[in-house]
Amino acid sequence: MSNFESGRMGPLPALIFSSRWLQLPLYLGLIVAQGVYVFLFLKELWHLIHAAPTLTEQSIMLIVLGLIDVVMISNLLVMVIVGGYETFVSRLNLAGHPDQPEWLSHVNASVLKVKLAMAIIGISSIHLLKTFIEAGMIGGMPLCGTPAAIDAAQALVAAGSNGKGCTTVTATGVMWQTIIHSVFILSALGIAWTDRIMSQGISASRKGH
Repeated sequence: MSNFESGRMGPLPALIFSSRWLQLPLYLGLIVAQGVYVFLFLKELWHLIHAAPTLTEQSIMLIVLGLIDVVMISNLLVMVIVGGYETFVSRLNLAGHPDQPEWLSHVNASVLKVKLAMAIIGISSIHLLKTFIEAGMIGGMPLCGTPAAIDAAQALVAAGSNGKGCTTVTATGVMWQTIIHSVFILSALGIAWTDRIMSQGISASRKGH
């Protein structure tokens, strides 16, 4: 415990304030999750390179979108780890560091909340784009897990193709995914609007004093 805490704070306030360090294992766990996503990215990249000669253009596009999805989730993890630690646990003292992220210089709970909402919308957009690309298979390919899908997969294996013989996309699934994405956008707009109102209220209060 620092001299500031021991000299200026009583035992109970010092204990409560120090409880923020209980979040440290959570952020360390997210760093481990980041490593898992790096492994997943390399695995998918190797699959793309290894199977590229036998993949169709649509299959390659879907794998690339999957790689972009992993990168965007990884960016989200970085924002949560760095921004969350800086906001809720302890300062990183990165002022003047050449690699300090631009957004970290003015990060707070409200800014972090808006940025996370925008990152989630970006991830949802990638998933929705993948769904729209696969939506063209509705009616043209059997649904995965059905006997027709098993027969199609066996036929592709016999032909030596790595193509996908079935689809997991349904019209109802596309509809619900679009609705959920729209809700994400409305939620982000609501968060940004609320944050703007709060910022204006704080500014007006400071001017009044």
